[in-house]
Amino acid sequence: MPFSRSPTRDPRTVARDIPGVLDILFPRLTGGLVNALNAKMFSFSGISAIPAEMIDKSQLQNAMLFELSMARAESELRDKQVASWEECLTLASKRQRRHFDARIPEKLEQSDVLVADHASRNLVAMLQSVQAQQSSAVLEHAPLIPGLGWIASGNGDFAIGSTLIEVKHIERNFGAGDFRQVLMYWLLRYARTIESDAAIWSDVLLLNPRRNAALLINFDQLLQAASASSNRVELLELLRFAVGQEFDRR
Repeated sequence: MPFSRSPTRDPRTVARDIPGVLDILFPRLTGGLVNALNAKMFSFSGISAIPAEMIDKSQLQNAMLFELSMARAESELRDKQVASWEECLTLASKRQRRHFDARIPEKLEQSDVLVADHASRNLVAMLQSVQAQQSSAVLEHAPLIPGLGWIASGNGDFAIGSTLIEVKHIERNFGAGDFRQVLMYWLLRYARTIESDAAIWSDVLLLNPRRNAALLINFDQLLQAASASSNRVELLELLRFAVGQEFDRR
């Protein structure tokens, strides 16, 4: 079966942990704001969280385990066919090899498949539910996150219409690092749209298929609450000053 592979991307890079810059741009993104944001989380009906004991039975690193689930979900959403677990393992291994601490398995055990399949089905159901509410919008896979200065370009997870969608398979609530990541994604995209006059994202939807948790946030409101300036242009100029003037046009 053909398996369309999305671009290789690294969720731990692309402006997630830029020393100094993120603190300058988003100094108000503290524990109080994070807690207030997480208080607005919601869940999807008909979806169950993955039991911790099921995850504990797998010997795979969590990063690999849920990378498998992403590959599986992407194949179903993109190709309308479910890729084999062998194909999913090939793609997940390719992505995880970018991490120095990744442990690549030779094969999958049934305990691995059970978790990855549960997470995959949850993610597909979540995205289909969101898309059903925006019937005219197309699900975009791996939306481009443009580079700027010495920040390399990369890809997000998904987008539907004007909503950026980021997937986090975490056992905790969404954290400050998650919010900084999507805020930087928005700023980098905004920098490019000024040149191209393209549309920008108005909202971000954080999804956690592991816990059946989600959070929808308006970018303007998040920027105003977390950033050093509520003015988009001023914030972009602050970013440009921090990273240099030349765009990465890859």
